[in-house]
Amino acid sequence: MTPLISASGQRSPFQAQHNTYSSMAATQDTVDSPASQPFNRLSEKVREALGRLSNQQKIALMVAVAAIAALLIGTFLWSRQPDYKVLFSNLTEKDGGTIITALEQLNVPYKFTEGGGAILVPGERVHEVRLRLATQGLPKGGGVGFELMENQKFGISQFAEQVNFQRALEGELGRTIQSVAAVEAARVHLAIPKPSVFVREEQKPTASVMVHLHPGRTLEPAQVAGIVHLVSSSVPQLPMSNVTVIDQNGNLISQLKSKLIEAGLDPTQIKYVQEVEASVIKRIDDILAPVVGTGNSRVQVAADVDFSQTEQTAESYRPNTTPPDISIRSQQTSETANVNPPAQGVPGALTNQPPVPATAPITSPAVPGQPATAATGADQRRRRAGAHLFRRPAHQYA
Repeated sequence: MTPLISASGQRSPFQAQHNTYSSMAATQDTVDSPASQPFNRLSEKVREALGRLSNQQKIALMVAVAAIAALLIGTFLWSRQPDYKVLFSNLTEKDGGTIITALEQLNVPYKFTEGGGAILVPGERVHEVRLRLATQGLPKGGGVGFELMENQKFGISQFAEQVNFQRALEGELGRTIQSVAAVEAARVHLAIPKPSVFVREEQKPTASVMVHLHPGRTLEPAQVAGIVHLVSSSVPQLPMSNVTVIDQNGNLISQLKSKLIEAGLDPTQIKYVQEVEASVIKRIDDILAPVVGTGNSRVQVAADVDFSQTEQTAESYRPNTTPPDISIRSQQTSETANVNPPAQGVPGALTNQPPVPATAPITSPAVPGQPATAATGADQRRRRAGAHLFRRPAHQYA
C-alpha cells in the first residue's frame, strides 16, 4: 500500500492514525503470544464464571478463600513449633504437681497428653530438664525411702520412729522391685510383729508385694523367686514362705514354681542348669548340622545336676609300735622345784619377839629387881573365891 504524502512532503493525519493502529495491532500480537494464550483463556473463563455468580455466592467464595489462606498460614506456623517429647509418664498426682511447679520456675514450656498420663517438653531440652529435676530429687515415686529418716523431729517417740523406719523400708523395696524390666510399679507391705520374751509366743514377720506389669509382659518363675528372695533377705527373720506376690489383676504369682524351684534350687543354681542345657544343645546341633542340614533337627536336653553337699570328719590313729614310732595322742609335763624353803609363821611384828613366860592366873610371880607388894583387899577376895572354887567337898560315908 502506497503511503499518502502531501505535496509539502508531510504525512497526513490519516496516515498518523493508521500508524497508531498498526502499532497497537503489533502490540496485541505480541501479548497474544502462544505461551500466554492458555492463561488468558483461563482468566476469561474465571471472569465469565464470576460474572454469572450472584452477590451472595461471591461473598461465600471470598470467605472460602480466606479460610484456605488462614489454614495455610496456621500450618506454616505449626510446622515452626518445637517437637515435644515425653519427659515423664505414669506419675502420681503429687509428683506431677511438683514437677509442673519446677518447670514453671525453670521457664520450660510443657504440655500434657490425653488424660494427663505424661508430661511433654521440647525435644531438645528433655535431657537437660531431667538432669535439673534429678538434682531436686524428682520424681520421688509412689513411696518414700530412707530419706524419710533424714527429717526426724526432736523428741519423736519410739513407736513413731519404728513406723517411719518400716515405711522407709517398704519404699526402698518397692523402688528396687520396680527396676525389674517387666515391672512398671510395685508396692510392698510389711507386717513386723513386736518382739516377745516368750519363745512360744514369738511370731514371724510377713510381707506382701503388689506388682503392676507393663502391658503384654509377664514375670518368669525365676524372676518371681528372685523377688521373694529379695524381700526375705531384707527383713530379719522373714522366711520365704511368708512372702506373697500378686499382680495388678489379683493373680497370685508367687505360687508359679517350676520343677527346678520345687526341687529347692535357688535362682543361681537354676541359671547354671539352664546354661548347661543350652551348651549341650548347641554342641549337638553343631554335630548334626553338617549331616542332616541346618534347621532339620530338633534337640532337647534335660540336665540333672547334683548340688548336694556332704561334710565328713575322720579321726584315725596309728597302732603302737616301737618307742620311736609311737603315736602320741596327748602329752602333759609338770615340773616343780624348791630351792629355798619359804618363811613360815604368822605374819606380823609379834613373830619377831621372844615368847613371854607363862604366869599363873591367880598369883603372879615377883619380877626380879622389884620389891614384893602387899596384896590388896580385892586380890585377897579373888584368892578366897578361887580357893572356894577349887575346894572339893568332903563326903563322909558311914
